[in-house]
Amino acid sequence: MTESRTPRWRRSLAFLLVAVAGPVGALGASPARAAAADDIRINEVVTTGSVDDSIELHNKGSATVDVSGWILKDDDNGSRYTIAAGTTLAPGAFRAFDVHAAFGLGSSDRARLFLPNGSTLVDSFGWSAHSAPSWSRCPDGTGSFGKAAVTLGAPNACGTTGGTTPVAWPGSGSVANADASNVFGSDLSGLYQEGGVLWGAQNSGTLWRLVPNGSGGWKPDTANGWSAGKALRFPGGSGTPDSEGVTLTGAGAAGGVFVSSERNGDASGTSRLSVLRYDVSGTGSTLTAAKEWNLTSALPSVGANLGLEGITWIPDDYLTGAGFKDASTGAAYNPAGYGAHTGGVFLVGVEGGTLYGFVLQDSGAFTRVATVASGMAGVMELQWEPQASRLWVVCDDTCDGQHRTMRVDANGAFTTTAVFNRPSGMGNLNNEGFALAGAAECTAGAKPVYWADDGNTGGHALRRGTVSC
Repeated sequence: MTESRTPRWRRSLAFLLVAVAGPVGALGASPARAAAADDIRINEVVTTGSVDDSIELHNKGSATVDVSGWILKDDDNGSRYTIAAGTTLAPGAFRAFDVHAAFGLGSSDRARLFLPNGSTLVDSFGWSAHSAPSWSRCPDGTGSFGKAAVTLGAPNACGTTGGTTPVAWPGSGSVANADASNVFGSDLSGLYQEGGVLWGAQNSGTLWRLVPNGSGGWKPDTANGWSAGKALRFPGGSGTPDSEGVTLTGAGAAGGVFVSSERNGDASGTSRLSVLRYDVSGTGSTLTAAKEWNLTSALPSVGANLGLEGITWIPDDYLTGAGFKDASTGAAYNPAGYGAHTGGVFLVGVEGGTLYGFVLQDSGAFTRVATVASGMAGVMELQWEPQASRLWVVCDDTCDGQHRTMRVDANGAFTTTAVFNRPSGMGNLNNEGFALAGAAECTAGAKPVYWADDGNTGGHALRRGTVSC
């Protein structure tokens, strides 16, 4: 009979743990404790970018492990970073250590983890090229390493390579029409759902207020002058915004409806990259903007029809809690530094693929606080999903209908967390609008989502699907 042997390094690890903790059965020690130390894994390594050289550890086991005095090294035994006393890793926890003061991680190097004696190796990972952005283990704690988005201190961006490999739509593949035939015609663009109301922006300078049609879709509200949508005007009543996106703040429609526009339709050859706020409480057929933030001077020059497509609003509470970094100051975002504003930051998407974050002050002043490369060839819609604390970035048929999700990472910047293909049951449509239902509509782990097809394919501009809650 072949004798079963325990690998030498595991026997050494167990021996040392018993020597440190006392014999098995002694107070505070157990066979599980030795096994628990084997659950600590190097999970992510960052060697480039705005993050200093960092190594993340992950506890893939079911017991808390004290890693006080454990040692991190690169490929040089003379280099060592000693983990501070009192450091523990709870089950499932992630902890990143900035090691750059002790040693640098090169383009061809190793990250190694040792027990406090400095000679018993627990885990290691080697590479032959810089991380750009991160070397991440997928699945966390057990899988192999590959390039992914930086997620230090949090689960890795598994399912993506460098945050760009598409995966299946996270909901049903089935998609159905969500409007009656030929209600809107072409050019329906931005969408935003506010409970039982779906707001829609149309490029012709029209804002729609839609209500449920009783069969899972939407129809124009027939009250208060909304039957054919309402015509939009710039402040003063002249000019027609090329309205592309629509969003609300935490105040809801009572705080105004915010529309992104790329030009004045009455002077269509000139960019006018604006965010406009409208009071929608009246009954008239025309809405004149109460305020305009003309962002043209703060943005790169673009073609007149290649401007602001999507817009969304992200609350200050999320941004400060996530450690969002204000690009205008280089420090952590501080809402108090901007006086009276909407209680959040507006992200706008330029059709060429870049996102820009702005604080829009009540005075009419504005400050650009972020520039985010979406990684997509085009951005047609943005949606902040409070339920999942994630930003959706949507492309149209230019990108085969792909969607991205992003969150603020450990560097304080928005980083891609996943890329999704369009639902299998939907053609490659010119979808310029996307809206998600709220948490209250979650049923059996899924909730409705809606798309606006700029091309009105088959006589329908709205489609309905689902996404995981």
